[in-house]
Amino acid sequence: MAEEEPVWLTQEAYDRLTAELEYLTGPWRIEIAKKIDEARSEGDLRENGGYHAAKDEQGRQEARIRELQRLLKNAVVGQPDGDVGAISAGSLVTARVAGREMTFIVGNHEISAGTDTKVFSEDSPIGQAIMGLSEGQQTSYTAPNGKDIAVEIISVARYQG
Repeated sequence: MAEEEPVWLTQEAYDRLTAELEYLTGPWRIEIAKKIDEARSEGDLRENGGYHAAKDEQGRQEARIRELQRLLKNAVVGQPDGDVGAISAGSLVTARVAGREMTFIVGNHEISAGTDTKVFSEDSPIGQAIMGLSEGQQTSYTAPNGKDIAVEIISVARYQG
C-alpha cells in the first residue's frame, strides 16, 4: 500500500476533526446501535424503514470515521513550509480566473469547514497549475470541460483558519 500524502491542517481544523472523530467513535456509535436495536425489535426487517434508515446512517458515518482517521493520521498541523509569497498547501489565494476575481484556499476542504471560502485541492487542475506561483504571475489550465482557463495571481497569504 502506497504511503499517503501529508494533509496540511490548521490547529483549529485538527482539533475540530479530532473532536468529531471522538464523538463518532464513542457516543454516536452507542446511539446508532440503540436505534438499530429498537428498529429490529419492531419485526420484519424486510419492510422496516426505520431499520434500513439507521443502517444507512451507520454506513455513512462509518465511512466518515475512516476518512477522519486517514486525515488525522496524515495531518501536518501548523503552517506549511515554503515561501509565504509562493502558493503551496495552506495558501489563501486571490486570483483572476477566467476574468473574474475570486479568493480561495489551496488544500483540503476540511480546513475551511464553517466558512464560505472555496477550497481547491493541490491535485485539482487549478491547484496543479498555480502551485509555486507568486503574486503577479500568470498561467492557464485545462478545465474538465476541455477549455483553457487563464489565471492571474493577485495575492498570496497563509490561511489562518
